[in-house]
Amino acid sequence: MEDIQQAALAPMLYLCATPIGNLEDITLRAVRILKNVSCIYCEDTRRTATLLNRLSIKKPLIACHSHNENTRAEEIVQRVCGGEAVAFVSDAGMPGISDPGERLVAACIAHNVPFTVLPGPSASLAALVLSGLPSCGACFYGFLPREPKPRRTALAALAEHRGTLIFYESPLRLAATCAELVGALGDRPAALVREITKIHEETVRAPLSALAARYAETPPRGECVLLVSGALDAPGATEEDALAMLAPLLQQGVRAKDAAKEVSAAIGISRNEVYRLALQIKQKAEEG
Repeated sequence: MEDIQQAALAPMLYLCATPIGNLEDITLRAVRILKNVSCIYCEDTRRTATLLNRLSIKKPLIACHSHNENTRAEEIVQRVCGGEAVAFVSDAGMPGISDPGERLVAACIAHNVPFTVLPGPSASLAALVLSGLPSCGACFYGFLPREPKPRRTALAALAEHRGTLIFYESPLRLAATCAELVGALGDRPAALVREITKIHEETVRAPLSALAARYAETPPRGECVLLVSGALDAPGATEEDALAMLAPLLQQGVRAKDAAKEVSAAIGISRNEVYRLALQIKQKAEEG
């Protein structure tokens, strides 16, 4: 086995995956790299210090987060060009996956600066296996947009995807998101995986509507990954299916034209037909 104390690293940026909960998940390679780089850029210096103390590693820590990543990227490029081996770690998991890191990689590519990735813990992949849903064709999305219009656009684009959908979500928003997904995608099989690798790790497998009801009053605790079954071929989609999906969208204030476009893409009924149904719903609401 390679000696984890080995020094003389090649000058480059090392993007190191770190544990998502259980500190024992750090790899031997990551320990060796972190011991021998000149400095470590990290999303949160306090959190990284906890990890390094556990590993008996003492290195200069420099904050690199979403607010200063561009500046730090140029700084890292200069350090590597000057012959230094530099590491970057996010708070947990793989840098660049719903965490800072993408702009560091882009800067290295733009300046022809060498970098490498040290694989390791991944919440999305662990959750996919724990969910029991199909892994072939799975689509990792991460956090959905918070703004209503980009959020609806994202869900409309995902509605026809045949593979399992993987989302990150705040525990406090989970129930509302599950309810919203029922309206946008239908009441599909799903799984909520939380606290991965930690003492209270839990996987709850249920339809989206059941997850929405379960967590409506008492949100889950800890970091959550929501996995949703991919779209099924639905040649038999009916007018009732379209009405069931249109109603919550129109109640949220979505324009009939936009709602028709979204539902049409999700279930394969013509947009004109769905638009007609949307107008019927609006007319009944006005008359009632």
